[in-house]
Amino acid sequence: MPTVWFALIAFMVGVYVLLDGFDLGAGVIHLLAARTPEERRQVVRAVGPVWDGNEVWLLAAGGAIFAAFPLLYASSFSGFYLPLIMVLWMLMLRGLAIELRAHIDDPLWTTFWDALFFLGSLLLAVFFGAALGNVVRGVPLDAKGYFFEPLWTTFNPRSAQPGILDWYTVLIGVLALATLVMHGANYVALKTEGALNERSRRIGRLACAATALLTVLGTVATFWLRSSMWTSFTGRPWGFVFPVLAVGGLLAVAYFQAKGRELASLLGSGAYILGMLTSTAFAVYPNVLPAVDPANSLTVSNAAAPHYGLVAAVIWWGIAMVLAAVYFVFLYRMFRGKVRLTSEPGY
Repeated sequence: MPTVWFALIAFMVGVYVLLDGFDLGAGVIHLLAARTPEERRQVVRAVGPVWDGNEVWLLAAGGAIFAAFPLLYASSFSGFYLPLIMVLWMLMLRGLAIELRAHIDDPLWTTFWDALFFLGSLLLAVFFGAALGNVVRGVPLDAKGYFFEPLWTTFNPRSAQPGILDWYTVLIGVLALATLVMHGANYVALKTEGALNERSRRIGRLACAATALLTVLGTVATFWLRSSMWTSFTGRPWGFVFPVLAVGGLLAVAYFQAKGRELASLLGSGAYILGMLTSTAFAVYPNVLPAVDPANSLTVSNAAAPHYGLVAAVIWWGIAMVLAAVYFVFLYRMFRGKVRLTSEPGY
Protein backbone atom coordinates (compact mmCIF):
# COMPACT_ATOMS: atom_id res chain seq x y z
CA MET A 1 0.00 0.00 0.00
CA PRO A 2 2.83 2.55 0.63
CA THR A 3 4.00 1.94 -2.95
CA VAL A 4 0.47 2.61 -4.22
CA TRP A 5 0.46 5.93 -2.39
CA PHE A 6 3.92 6.76 -3.75
CA ALA A 7 2.48 6.32 -7.26
CA LEU A 8 -0.69 8.31 -6.46
CA ILE A 9 1.28 11.25 -5.08
CA ALA A 10 3.62 11.16 -8.08
CA PHE A 11 0.51 11.22 -10.29
CA MET A 12 -0.91 14.29 -8.51
CA VAL A 13 2.40 16.15 -8.66
CA GLY A 14 2.63 15.32 -12.38
CA VAL A 15 -0.88 16.61 -13.06
CA TYR A 16 -0.11 19.79 -11.13
CA VAL A 17 3.04 20.51 -13.14
CA LEU A 18 1.24 19.61 -16.36
CA LEU A 19 -1.64 22.02 -15.74
CA ASP A 20 -0.23 24.84 -13.64
CA GLY A 21 2.98 24.58 -15.64
CA PHE A 22 1.46 26.34 -18.63
CA ASP A 23 0.12 29.04 -16.28
CA LEU A 24 3.63 29.64 -14.99
CA GLY A 25 5.10 29.55 -18.49
CA ALA A 26 2.50 32.01 -19.74
CA GLY A 27 3.37 34.35 -16.89
CA VAL A 28 7.07 34.19 -17.73
CA ILE A 29 6.60 34.96 -21.44
CA HIS A 30 3.76 37.46 -21.34
CA LEU A 31 6.02 40.52 -21.10
CA LEU A 32 7.97 39.26 -24.14
CA ALA A 33 5.24 37.75 -26.28
CA ALA A 34 2.62 40.42 -25.56
CA ARG A 35 3.64 43.89 -26.71
CA THR A 36 0.40 45.87 -26.16
CA PRO A 37 -2.09 46.14 -23.27
CA GLU A 38 -4.62 44.22 -25.36
CA GLU A 39 -2.20 41.37 -25.99
CA ARG A 40 -1.24 41.18 -22.33
CA ARG A 41 -4.89 41.03 -21.45
CA GLN A 42 -5.24 38.14 -23.88
CA VAL A 43 -2.49 36.20 -22.11
CA VAL A 44 -4.07 36.80 -18.70
CA ARG A 45 -7.50 35.94 -20.08
CA ALA A 46 -6.11 32.66 -21.45
CA VAL A 47 -5.09 31.47 -17.97
CA GLY A 48 -7.54 33.45 -15.84
CA PRO A 49 -10.44 30.98 -15.79
CA VAL A 50 -8.27 27.92 -15.01
CA TRP A 51 -5.25 28.94 -12.92
CA ASP A 52 -6.91 28.56 -9.51
CA GLY A 53 -8.38 25.18 -10.42
CA ASN A 54 -4.98 23.98 -11.58
CA GLU A 55 -3.43 24.81 -8.22
CA VAL A 56 -5.89 22.50 -6.47
CA TRP A 57 -3.57 19.65 -7.47
CA LEU A 58 -0.73 21.20 -5.46
CA LEU A 59 -2.93 21.33 -2.35
CA ALA A 60 -4.17 17.80 -3.01
CA ALA A 61 -0.61 16.49 -3.27
CA GLY A 62 0.33 18.20 0.00
CA GLY A 63 -2.71 16.74 1.72
CA ALA A 64 -1.93 13.27 0.35
CA ILE A 65 1.64 13.48 1.68
CA PHE A 66 0.26 14.40 5.11
CA ALA A 67 -2.13 11.43 5.05
CA ALA A 68 0.14 8.79 3.53
CA PHE A 69 3.66 9.79 4.62
CA PRO A 70 3.34 11.95 7.77
CA LEU A 71 7.05 11.69 8.59
CA LEU A 72 7.91 12.99 5.11
CA TYR A 73 5.45 15.85 5.59
CA ALA A 74 6.92 16.79 8.96
CA SER A 75 10.55 16.56 7.85
CA SER A 76 10.22 18.34 4.50
CA PHE A 77 7.93 21.14 5.66
CA SER A 78 10.26 22.00 8.53
CA GLY A 79 13.51 21.51 6.60
CA PHE A 80 12.29 23.50 3.60
CA TYR A 81 10.51 26.11 5.72
CA LEU A 82 12.20 29.18 4.22
CA PRO A 83 11.76 28.28 0.52
CA LEU A 84 8.19 27.08 1.17
CA ILE A 85 7.29 30.47 2.64
CA MET A 86 8.84 32.13 -0.42
CA VAL A 87 6.82 29.82 -2.70
CA LEU A 88 3.66 30.70 -0.77
CA TRP A 89 4.29 34.41 -1.28
CA MET A 90 4.92 33.91 -4.99
CA LEU A 91 1.69 31.93 -5.35
CA MET A 92 -0.26 34.67 -3.59
CA LEU A 93 1.31 37.44 -5.67
CA ARG A 94 0.52 35.61 -8.93
CA GLY A 95 -3.09 35.15 -7.88
CA LEU A 96 -3.42 38.79 -6.87
CA ALA A 97 -1.83 39.93 -10.14
CA ILE A 98 -4.27 37.91 -12.26
CA GLU A 99 -7.36 38.94 -10.32
CA LEU A 100 -6.58 42.61 -9.55
CA ARG A 101 -4.92 43.93 -12.73
CA ALA A 102 -8.27 44.66 -14.43
CA HIS A 103 -9.91 46.38 -11.44
CA ILE A 104 -8.53 49.82 -12.31
CA ASP A 105 -8.12 51.04 -15.88
CA ASP A 106 -4.77 52.74 -15.41
CA PRO A 107 -1.46 51.94 -17.19
CA LEU A 108 0.60 52.20 -14.00
CA TRP A 109 -1.75 49.84 -12.16
CA THR A 110 -1.78 47.16 -14.87
CA THR A 111 1.99 47.44 -15.45
CA PHE A 112 2.64 46.89 -11.74
CA TRP A 113 0.56 43.71 -11.64
CA ASP A 114 1.96 42.50 -14.96
CA ALA A 115 5.47 42.80 -13.51
CA LEU A 116 4.45 40.81 -10.42
CA PHE A 117 2.78 38.18 -12.59
CA PHE A 118 6.05 37.78 -14.51
CA LEU A 119 8.29 37.81 -11.42
CA GLY A 120 6.14 35.39 -9.45
CA SER A 121 5.87 32.97 -12.36
CA LEU A 122 9.61 33.04 -13.10
CA LEU A 123 10.68 32.52 -9.47
CA LEU A 124 8.15 29.72 -8.95
CA ALA A 125 9.38 27.86 -12.03
CA VAL A 126 12.99 28.06 -10.83
CA PHE A 127 12.14 27.23 -7.21
CA PHE A 128 10.06 24.18 -8.14
CA GLY A 129 12.90 22.93 -10.30
CA ALA A 130 15.43 23.54 -7.53
CA ALA A 131 13.14 21.67 -5.10
CA LEU A 132 13.13 18.66 -7.42
CA GLY A 133 16.92 18.94 -7.64
CA ASN A 134 17.12 18.84 -3.84
CA VAL A 135 15.06 15.65 -3.73
CA VAL A 136 17.35 14.00 -6.29
CA ARG A 137 20.59 15.23 -4.69
CA GLY A 138 19.54 14.43 -1.14
CA VAL A 139 19.10 16.56 1.96
CA PRO A 140 21.08 16.52 5.25
CA LEU A 141 18.61 14.37 7.21
CA ASP A 142 19.82 13.19 10.60
CA ALA A 143 18.94 9.86 12.22
CA LYS A 144 15.76 11.39 13.71
CA GLY A 145 14.49 12.56 10.32
CA TYR A 146 15.22 16.24 10.95
CA PHE A 147 17.09 18.68 8.75
CA PHE A 148 17.32 22.37 7.91
CA GLU A 149 18.78 23.86 4.75
CA PRO A 150 19.77 27.50 4.26
CA LEU A 151 19.34 29.02 0.82
CA TRP A 152 23.00 28.26 0.01
CA THR A 153 26.28 27.20 1.59
CA THR A 154 29.25 26.25 -0.59
CA PHE A 155 27.35 25.64 -3.86
CA ASN A 156 28.88 22.15 -3.84
CA PRO A 157 26.13 19.50 -4.22
CA ARG A 158 28.37 16.88 -2.57
CA SER A 159 28.85 18.92 0.59
CA ALA A 160 27.85 17.29 3.88
CA GLN A 161 25.75 20.38 4.61
CA PRO A 162 24.32 21.51 1.25
CA GLY A 163 22.02 24.47 0.79
CA ILE A 164 18.82 24.76 -1.20
CA LEU A 165 20.84 26.28 -4.04
CA ASP A 166 24.03 24.80 -5.47
CA TRP A 167 25.23 24.43 -9.03
CA TYR A 168 23.20 21.24 -9.52
CA THR A 169 19.89 22.49 -8.13
CA VAL A 170 20.30 25.78 -10.02
CA LEU A 171 20.86 23.76 -13.23
CA ILE A 172 17.65 21.79 -12.60
CA GLY A 173 15.87 25.06 -11.77
CA VAL A 174 16.92 26.56 -15.11
CA LEU A 175 15.84 23.35 -16.87
CA ALA A 176 12.42 23.64 -15.20
CA LEU A 177 12.20 27.28 -16.31
CA ALA A 178 12.99 26.42 -19.95
CA THR A 179 10.51 23.53 -19.85
CA LEU A 180 7.66 25.61 -18.49
CA VAL A 181 8.40 28.46 -20.90
CA MET A 182 8.10 25.93 -23.74
CA HIS A 183 4.88 24.52 -22.27
CA GLY A 184 3.43 27.98 -21.60
CA ALA A 185 4.33 29.29 -25.05
CA ASN A 186 2.60 26.29 -26.64
CA TYR A 187 -0.51 27.03 -24.56
CA VAL A 188 -0.56 30.76 -25.36
CA ALA A 189 -0.13 29.94 -29.07
CA LEU A 190 -3.05 27.53 -28.83
CA LYS A 191 -5.29 30.17 -27.21
CA THR A 192 -4.39 33.23 -29.30
CA GLU A 193 -4.20 34.46 -32.89
CA GLY A 194 -2.27 37.00 -34.96
CA ALA A 195 1.01 38.58 -33.88
CA LEU A 196 0.75 37.27 -30.33
CA ASN A 197 0.36 33.75 -31.66
CA GLU A 198 3.41 34.12 -33.91
CA ARG A 199 5.63 35.50 -31.13
CA SER A 200 4.50 32.75 -28.75
CA ARG A 201 5.35 30.08 -31.31
CA ARG A 202 8.78 31.65 -31.85
CA ILE A 203 9.47 31.68 -28.10
CA GLY A 204 8.26 28.09 -27.90
CA ARG A 205 10.75 26.97 -30.55
CA LEU A 206 13.65 28.68 -28.76
CA ALA A 207 12.55 27.22 -25.42
CA CYS A 208 12.32 23.75 -26.97
CA ALA A 209 15.94 23.97 -28.13
CA ALA A 210 17.05 25.24 -24.71
CA THR A 211 15.11 22.46 -23.01
CA ALA A 212 16.79 19.80 -25.17
CA LEU A 213 20.27 21.12 -24.33
CA LEU A 214 19.54 21.48 -20.62
CA THR A 215 17.97 18.01 -20.51
CA VAL A 216 21.22 16.49 -21.71
CA LEU A 217 23.26 18.51 -19.20
CA GLY A 218 20.84 17.79 -16.36
CA THR A 219 20.74 14.05 -17.09
CA VAL A 220 24.54 13.76 -17.19
CA ALA A 221 24.85 15.78 -13.97
CA THR A 222 22.17 13.67 -12.25
CA PHE A 223 23.79 10.33 -13.04
CA TRP A 224 27.21 11.72 -12.09
CA LEU A 225 25.87 12.94 -8.75
CA ARG A 226 23.55 9.98 -8.02
CA SER A 227 24.81 6.87 -9.81
CA SER A 228 22.21 4.84 -7.89
CA MET A 229 19.53 6.37 -10.10
CA TRP A 230 21.06 4.70 -13.15
CA THR A 231 21.08 1.44 -11.23
CA SER A 232 17.32 1.79 -10.75
CA PHE A 233 16.86 1.63 -14.51
CA THR A 234 19.34 -1.15 -15.20
CA GLY A 235 17.86 -3.22 -12.38
CA ARG A 236 14.30 -2.69 -13.65
CA PRO A 237 14.61 -2.18 -17.42
CA TRP A 238 10.88 -1.69 -17.92
CA GLY A 239 11.36 1.74 -16.34
CA PHE A 240 13.08 2.99 -19.51
CA VAL A 241 9.56 3.58 -20.87
CA PHE A 242 9.50 6.82 -18.84
CA PRO A 243 12.60 8.51 -20.34
CA VAL A 244 11.46 7.26 -23.77
CA LEU A 245 8.18 9.11 -23.16
CA ALA A 246 10.15 12.28 -22.29
CA VAL A 247 12.38 12.07 -25.37
CA GLY A 248 9.42 11.28 -27.60
CA GLY A 249 7.48 14.21 -26.20
CA LEU A 250 10.35 16.62 -26.83
CA LEU A 251 10.79 15.36 -30.40
CA ALA A 252 7.04 15.73 -30.92
CA VAL A 253 7.19 19.34 -29.73
CA ALA A 254 9.94 20.20 -32.21
CA TYR A 255 8.15 18.43 -35.07
CA PHE A 256 4.68 19.83 -34.45
CA GLN A 257 5.97 23.34 -33.78
CA ALA A 258 7.58 23.27 -37.23
CA LYS A 259 4.25 22.13 -38.69
CA GLY A 260 2.29 24.82 -36.85
CA ARG A 261 0.10 22.29 -35.01
CA GLU A 262 -0.55 24.06 -31.72
CA LEU A 263 -2.56 21.45 -29.81
CA ALA A 264 -0.16 18.65 -30.76
CA SER A 265 2.78 20.81 -29.60
CA LEU A 266 1.09 21.36 -26.24
CA LEU A 267 0.40 17.64 -25.86
CA GLY A 268 4.04 16.94 -26.75
CA SER A 269 5.37 19.28 -24.06
CA GLY A 270 2.95 17.67 -21.62
CA ALA A 271 4.31 14.23 -22.51
CA TYR A 272 7.87 15.48 -21.97
CA ILE A 273 6.97 16.86 -18.53
CA LEU A 274 5.24 13.65 -17.47
CA GLY A 275 8.12 11.57 -18.82
CA MET A 276 10.73 13.54 -16.89
CA LEU A 277 8.78 13.51 -13.63
CA THR A 278 7.94 9.80 -13.80
CA SER A 279 11.57 9.02 -14.68
CA THR A 280 12.68 10.88 -11.55
CA ALA A 281 10.09 9.18 -9.34
CA PHE A 282 11.02 5.76 -10.73
CA ALA A 283 14.74 6.34 -10.16
CA VAL A 284 14.30 7.71 -6.62
CA TYR A 285 11.97 4.88 -5.45
CA PRO A 286 11.83 3.42 -2.80
CA ASN A 287 13.06 6.68 -1.27
CA VAL A 288 10.55 9.46 -0.72
CA LEU A 289 13.22 11.86 0.56
CA PRO A 290 16.83 10.79 -0.06
CA ALA A 291 19.42 11.88 2.48
CA VAL A 292 23.04 12.90 2.00
CA ASP A 293 23.77 9.90 4.20
CA PRO A 294 21.71 7.13 2.52
CA ALA A 295 21.21 5.38 5.87
CA ASN A 296 19.01 8.29 7.01
CA SER A 297 16.80 8.43 3.90
CA LEU A 298 13.02 8.38 4.27
CA THR A 299 11.51 5.51 2.29
CA VAL A 300 8.04 4.24 1.45
CA SER A 301 8.45 1.83 4.38
CA ASN A 302 9.77 3.96 7.24
CA ALA A 303 7.80 7.13 6.43
CA ALA A 304 4.36 5.62 5.71
CA ALA A 305 1.24 5.91 7.85
CA PRO A 306 -0.35 2.74 9.35
CA HIS A 307 -1.91 0.31 6.87
CA TYR A 308 -5.52 0.96 7.89
CA GLY A 309 -5.14 4.70 7.34
CA LEU A 310 -3.62 4.16 3.89
CA VAL A 311 -6.48 1.86 2.84
CA ALA A 312 -9.17 4.24 4.10
CA ALA A 313 -7.46 7.19 2.41
CA VAL A 314 -7.40 5.37 -0.95
CA ILE A 315 -11.19 5.03 -0.85
CA TRP A 316 -11.70 8.74 -0.23
CA TRP A 317 -9.02 9.58 -2.79
CA GLY A 318 -10.97 7.68 -5.45
CA ILE A 319 -14.17 9.62 -4.67
CA ALA A 320 -12.29 12.92 -4.77
CA MET A 321 -10.67 12.08 -8.12
CA VAL A 322 -14.05 11.36 -9.72
CA LEU A 323 -15.33 14.77 -8.58
CA ALA A 324 -12.11 16.47 -9.74
CA ALA A 325 -12.32 14.81 -13.16
CA VAL A 326 -15.91 15.99 -13.64
CA TYR A 327 -14.95 19.53 -12.62
CA PHE A 328 -11.92 19.75 -14.90
CA VAL A 329 -13.72 18.30 -17.93
CA PHE A 330 -16.49 20.88 -17.43
CA LEU A 331 -14.02 23.74 -16.89
CA TYR A 332 -11.84 23.10 -19.91
CA ARG A 333 -14.79 22.42 -22.21
CA MET A 334 -16.43 25.68 -21.16
CA PHE A 335 -13.30 27.75 -21.91
CA ARG A 336 -12.03 25.87 -24.96
CA GLY A 337 -11.08 27.71 -28.15
CA LYS A 338 -9.27 30.95 -28.88
CA VAL A 339 -9.36 33.88 -26.46
CA ARG A 340 -11.65 36.73 -27.44
CA LEU A 341 -11.47 40.12 -25.75
CA THR A 342 -14.76 41.69 -24.73
CA SER A 343 -15.81 44.97 -23.15
CA GLU A 344 -17.08 43.10 -20.09
CA PRO A 345 -15.19 43.65 -16.82
CA GLY A 346 -12.73 40.98 -15.74
CA TYR A 347 -9.63 39.43 -17.28
